[in-house]
Amino acid sequence: MKLTVSIVTYNNEPVIRKALSSIEKSTLRQTGDCEVLVVDNASTDNTAAVVTREFPGVTLIRSQNNGFGAGHNKAIKEIQGKSGYHLVMNPDIYFDETVLEKLADFMDKHPDVGLTMPKILYPDHRVQYLCKLLPTPFDSIGRRFIPGFLKPLFKKRFDAYEFKNRGYDRQMEVPHLSGCFMLIRTAVFEEIGLFDERFFMYMEDVDLSRRIHARYKTVYYPGVHIYHEFHRGSYKGLKNLKYHIVSAVKYFNKWGWFIDTERKKINRGVRG
Repeated sequence: MKLTVSIVTYNNEPVIRKALSSIEKSTLRQTGDCEVLVVDNASTDNTAAVVTREFPGVTLIRSQNNGFGAGHNKAIKEIQGKSGYHLVMNPDIYFDETVLEKLADFMDKHPDVGLTMPKILYPDHRVQYLCKLLPTPFDSIGRRFIPGFLKPLFKKRFDAYEFKNRGYDRQMEVPHLSGCFMLIRTAVFEEIGLFDERFFMYMEDVDLSRRIHARYKTVYYPGVHIYHEFHRGSYKGLKNLKYHIVSAVKYFNKWGWFIDTERKKINRGVRG
């Protein structure tokens, strides 16, 4: 099988239909080269019912809510070894029928690439700046709390952190690609493992990208685009903000706070 897909969901009834419909219409799915698993993290809405009733070809895994990474790990363990590539995808994503095939073709032609992400747009076609350097504590935590009137002082730094100074119309190697849509060569999991389940939500994609980047190229590929109904959860409630801060602390405890020579080397390399 060419491709497997996992979607982890919690109370995403309003958007998951569009996500699953995109996959069902894709050329790889139509030819039988794509298997889809949805991990429902104990939703209290009708998400699970929508999946089982409207998408009978999709495998539903009911789970306790142990977090984003743990949910995807559950799916990956179920289908590991079945495909050449695995797509980690959010439930608020949609795209046209050729996207999955084109991304898989890109990976076929570039065996040194372990992870790729396409251009990601808002529904109104604006670019989402989801390519990032490996974060410092200031990038991850500090910029969340900088007062608006001070942010212009750090514009150059933040633009570089999000690769805005490069433009999003050319292919580039990026050490941190967003967990909302990660196409991963499945051989990677055998080498570096799965998501680190210590991260309940947030920072797990930084950690996984970083570990893949140590062995393979991690590439932003704008040859295709998808749409993401993106909502910054950590900006919308104290609970999610707490998750973000706790995960950031765990990440920097793991990789280093202010002394992280590997981070410095990687960031300098991709800037160059």
